Amino acid sequence: MSFGAQIAWDDTVLPFQLDRSDIRGRVARLDTALERVLARHTYPPAVEALVAEAALLTAMIGQTIKLRWRLSVQVRGSGPIRLIATDYYAPTEDGAPARIRAYASYDKDRVAPDGPAFEQIGKGYFAILIDQGPDMTPYQGITPIAGTSLSDCAEAYFDQSEQLPTRFELSFGRTILPGQPEKWRAGGVMLQHMPQASGTSPRAAEGIAEDWSRANLLLDTVEELELVGPNVQPPELLLRLFHEEAPRVFDPQAVHFGCSCSEDKVRQSLSIYSAKDISTMTTPEGTVTADCQFCGAHYIMDPVTLGFEARGNDD
Repeated sequence: MSFGAQIAWDDTVLPFQLDRSDIRGRVARLDTALERVLARHTYPPAVEALVAEAALLTAMIGQTIKLRWRLSVQVRGSGPIRLIATDYYAPTEDGAPARIRAYASYDKDRVAPDGPAFEQIGKGYFAILIDQGPDMTPYQGITPIAGTSLSDCAEAYFDQSEQLPTRFELSFGRTILPGQPEKWRAGGVMLQHMPQASGTSPRAAEGIAEDWSRANLLLDTVEELELVGPNVQPPELLLRLFHEEAPRVFDPQAVHFGCSCSEDKVRQSLSIYSAKDISTMTTPEGTVTADCQFCGAHYIMDPVTLGFEARGNDD
């Protein structure tokens, strides 16, 4: 495969449907977008792997939903890895990329840098929040931490909260391609039952179950290098796995790293505080500072311009 073909499929989510089954899915590849997510922080390897897995899951889940604004995934636990948070922002117009960001919060003194990653989350919950924008009520679904991976948690979420059998097969890690530096790559396949119509007959339900079982058996044959690429393009992978199921692909969705933070949003978040409150946030240097946990942006502001008693800059 040419280098150009590799680039064409990096940082994309390819929707597909198995026409001989009642199943839809996504093939995702993250490369530069994932590198930019992880480059914002210096995570221990165990934390880095969880952020990579969460970002890949979020890209696939976000693309399945008719999203107008943002889908967020949060994993909170009692262990040394306390929080994994991701956001997927829908494209703002036809042909535009979706945007993704992610970060983790962890206890540096307790985390085992090279230890089993998922076990260090502990007990907690896996949540998906869908925010369709102003004047819309956000949706939130929560399920307990389950299984042995974030993929298992996502599958449990769809089974319990959405009653949609769902399967994820993911691969991610640092890779070295000929002539290129070591970098993160991630790839995966998502399978999901199409919602069933009410009144489905027992015979039809049995056939649907057989289709689902067969598709999962076929997905079991996938190899990790096929998932992350770059030698196998997503359409070729689908034909290799599901050619007897008549896979049909749709337009791929580009996914880029992107953060929604800005100084205006920081100022807006501080607008509920009085001048006295703002004074408690002021540094010895006479400024108020704020850092974005996702992208690492650092904002420095004059305290007299903040809060509902702000005087402005020209007093």
